Amino acid sequence: MYAKKLRRDAYLFFLPGFLFVCWFIVYPLVQNFLYSFYDFRLTKLSDKTFIGLDNYNAIFHEKLLWISLRNMLYYGLLTVPGQMVLGFLAAYALYRSFPGVKFFRAVYFVPVVTSWVVASLVFKFIFTDRGFLNYLLTDKLHWTSAPVSWLSTPFLALTVLALLGIWKGIGWVMVLYLAALQNVPQSLYDAAKVDGAGAWQRLVHITIPSVRQTSSFIQVMLIIGSFNVFTSVMLMTGGGPLHETEVLLSWMYNKAFKHYDLGYAAALAYLFALPIALLNWLQMRRDKESD
Repeated sequence: MYAKKLRRDAYLFFLPGFLFVCWFIVYPLVQNFLYSFYDFRLTKLSDKTFIGLDNYNAIFHEKLLWISLRNMLYYGLLTVPGQMVLGFLAAYALYRSFPGVKFFRAVYFVPVVTSWVVASLVFKFIFTDRGFLNYLLTDKLHWTSAPVSWLSTPFLALTVLALLGIWKGIGWVMVLYLAALQNVPQSLYDAAKVDGAGAWQRLVHITIPSVRQTSSFIQVMLIIGSFNVFTSVMLMTGGGPLHETEVLLSWMYNKAFKHYDLGYAAALAYLFALPIALLNWLQMRRDKESD
């Protein structure tokens, strides 16, 4: 009798959270998946026409798909290694105790808690055609004869977006590496010193292998994060010029709220979710194999 009461109480305790997940997560996911098979417009919410796989077919024949994938690949190739290398170097410099170490750790972490909106607007002010950087290069240092179109040239604009992503993410990577480095036994370093290993040898043969699992986790999370780039693109370039800096999320947003095509945007959302789900599965499988 007592066991049944405990089981019932456990279910009652679990029920609110279960209902919340079902209503706010599971139901929207299922409904959004169904919308992807319809011609569903924001201007005619009550009028849905079943069109099967036409939305998915249209996406694969859309030039913007390949442009956005190219841009996300370039963004990821810059931001993922950049954040990992700089975050690790910051953690390696700050994981030991010395006067002022907490202050420097806080300074490196400030970009993480800074709003993406604020950071994007600041970077836009710096890199716009009449921004601070062009003022410095053209009017003060006279290194350029005319302002550089940082945000109007696709390659330069994507590079600026990547710089913002790296600046925002270094502190997060640093914190994870700090936790990993502090768990490396000091006895390993002491033994290596006795054997005559220098600082570089200790770094390569002790430190880096000891944080390999953390590096794997960080890498997967940063790749997923690179897929989720959106706010900076919308605020700094708007996907322009001529959609050349478009990414999947900005394309999805424009389709849903500028072209009012909710069905098309829903199909984009599920195509966008596939690589993220695959990365999560690979991460969980790798973690299971390493345990």
